Parts: sequence; structure tokens; C-alpha cells
Amino acid sequence: MAADRPRQVLLWIAAVLFLVAVVGVAAFWVYAQSGSLTEKPVTPATTAPPPADNAGLHEARWYDKLADGMVMCKLCPNFCRLSEGQIGFCRVRQNIGGTLYAIAYGKVAAAHVDPIEKKPFFHVLPGTRSFSIATPGCNLRCLFCQNWEIAQHFPWEINTRSATPEEIIVAALQTGSRSIAFTYSEPTIFYEYMYDIAKLAKAHGLKTVVISAGYINPEPLEALLPYIDAYKIDFKGFDPDYYTRMTGARRDPVLETMKNIRKAGVWLEVVNLLVPGHNDREEDVRPLAQWVRDNLGDDVPLHFSRFHPMHKLLNLPPTPVENVLRARQIALEEGLKFVYVGNIPSVEGASTYSPRTGELVIERKSYHVTRNLLKDGVAPDGEPIPGVWQ
Repeated sequence: MAADRPRQVLLWIAAVLFLVAVVGVAAFWVYAQSGSLTEKPVTPATTAPPPADNAGLHEARWYDKLADGMVMCKLCPNFCRLSEGQIGFCRVRQNIGGTLYAIAYGKVAAAHVDPIEKKPFFHVLPGTRSFSIATPGCNLRCLFCQNWEIAQHFPWEINTRSATPEEIIVAALQTGSRSIAFTYSEPTIFYEYMYDIAKLAKAHGLKTVVISAGYINPEPLEALLPYIDAYKIDFKGFDPDYYTRMTGARRDPVLETMKNIRKAGVWLEVVNLLVPGHNDREEDVRPLAQWVRDNLGDDVPLHFSRFHPMHKLLNLPPTPVENVLRARQIALEEGLKFVYVGNIPSVEGASTYSPRTGELVIERKSYHVTRNLLKDGVAPDGEPIPGVWQ
């Protein structure tokens, strides 16, 4: 028995080492599959010294001056409190001398002419072009950010070009665009620039559309909406914990934003990106469809979009096509009249049908309209189709 003791000790040590290895591998696998879902949002920090003078800077709206030269930004639910030189969570609003400035005002990081369907808007001026712009910055930290090269950088970290609101209007008209789209990054954070452009656009007969995550406080939103024709909300997912893990933000302010847009009579469309294994199950999709129906109305278009590996979720596979198509079917079962799919080839899921007869009204392939049977917003069977048609 004594002779066997060293062998037993060695076997015990080997078993312990094996157990540690198994636990370590399991922990690594969970971390890899999660895509760092527990990443904490960064806090505001002094990242750039204040300029020598404030000439050319644009004062921000929606903030309070506090004691000791601090300010509190009230544009979005982050409510950043900033001391001298500090820049907010959004990377584009800085306290300089006790005044909050929008330091990305007029600094265009992207400008393109896109089909309106690419936004996606399926009930807004189908088949037309939209002059689309963005500045750097975002007030969320989405792990799957599609435009992270723009949205997740400070203005001085990327190439931008200066453009006044008047120059944006001229450029949009020269390209034959019917609308100006505030998109690519997060329009909320370049609120002042968007607001000034939108007011001018109205005077020149251009429509204005916002492509946003909807993380904005009610008062700034209310002041903006009279100059906006359509709002698309990228709604990340119905589960509140998922929302925070994936974006660093909270779900409920976005729900309030959507209700306020609808209440104001501004056209609204909602997009939900389906991330495999995280928010693409029936128990994720059905509550969302029910909430849209009960709080926004059964005629609000709901788009389900396929996830592709992006930014900090490169470890995940693309969403199975069948999951996206199933999500559309679930939303239709819940009584929504206009449900679409994106990032997958599906003429049926990209086209508009009359809720009365199921007759094809607008046929789309990719981002292109191949047939449009609407006349003044009315389908051939006499059914009015809601939207912005002229």
C-alpha cells in the first residue's frame, strides 16, 4: 500500500491539472462566444486640450452649466457631466471654458448618394436617391457596429471635410436627390448640424430622413421632429439585458423615442438586426412584434436584418437565412401588415403587398424598385398604403 502512495499522489495531481485545464478551456470558449458582451462603456475623459480660442466652434444645445465650470449634457440619456476639457461619451461634445461645444459640427466624415431603400426605408419615396451624410461619433458602443471606422472615433482621428449646412443643400440638389439622410454614424450626436440642415432642406423642397438608434431625450427629439419627414430606428433587441450588453445603452429610452415619433405624426420604420444565438429566437422576436403592434400600430413597417460578423463580434457566424425568414413570419402572425427582411436575397421579403388582398404593390430586388403600382399612395385594389410617397 505504501508503494502505491506516490502513484496515487501523481494521479491526484494529474486529475486536478486536468480539471483546471477543462475549466480554463470552457471559460475561454464562453468568452469567445460572447464577443466580450460584458464590455463596460468608457467614461468621459480629457482626450484633447481646449483650443487656444473658441473661434469657429459651435455651441451645443441641450445642456446645463454647473458649479466649478462643469456642464451636464442633456441631449441623450447618457447625461454626461463634464469638467474643463472633457469630451462626452459620444466623442464629439466638449466642455471648453464652461461651455459645451459640438466639436464635430460641419465636419463630414462620409457623404454618399444612396438609394432610399438602402437605409432601409421602404415606404418613403421609393426608387429615389438620398444624399447621405455623417460626422464622427456615436453615443452607443454597439459590438456589431457596421460603421465603426466613423462612429467609434474622435473627429481628429479620421479624415473629414468641412461643409456648411448651405453647402450640403447645394450638393443634395446638384445630385438630383429627393432627400437628405442623416445616417452612417449616429445623427443624435451631430444634433445641431442635423437641425440646421433639416430646417434649410424644408425651404428647398427636400425631404429629410434620420437613420438612428433612437437614444435621444424627449425634449431635443420634440424640437427636431417638425423638420423631419421620416425616422428609422435601429432597434437592437427586445430583451433589456441584451440591449445593454450589446450597446452600452438602455432599452426603455428607445421605446419612448419610437412612441414619441409616432405620436408626432412623423413616418416611422423599425429595423431589428438578428444576431445568431442572442436575439434571433422566437422568444426574442415575438415580444418585439407584439410591442410594435400594440404601441406603434400594425401599419409601422418592421424590418429584420441578417447579421454579418463585424467590429467586435467577428467570432460569430452570419445569421441563418431561415431564422430571418422565420422572424418575418412571426411578425406577420402577430398582425403586422408590412414586414421585411434585409441582407438576404428575398423578393417576397423585400416587396410591399396590399394588406387587403395580398396583391403586389411595390416589387424590390436588392435595393432597387423593379415595379411600383402605387398611385398617390393607393394600391391597385384601392387599399391606402401608409408612407411618404411624394
